[in-house]
Amino acid sequence: MAVKIRLRRMGAKKAPFYRVVVADSRFPRDGRFIEEIGYYDPTKDPAVIKIDEEKVQQWMANGAQPTDTVRALLKKSGAIK
Repeated sequence: MAVKIRLRRMGAKKAPFYRVVVADSRFPRDGRFIEEIGYYDPTKDPAVIKIDEEKVQQWMANGAQPTDTVRALLKKSGAIK
């Protein structure tokens, strides 16, 4: 099972809100997920990024791979270097 840390789109049309989730890579973007580990709100100024760093470290130690976008968000929030 290939596990990814990725964004799940929420919110209304033209007002996106994303949850950072751990999901099997075979499931759809907004489909089933294993665990929610944070959120990202790009509509605010400045954008709000809230991520549980302990859960990120735990999942990455277990082999979960973040997507490119999530990797950038994790670096911005300071969860990874």
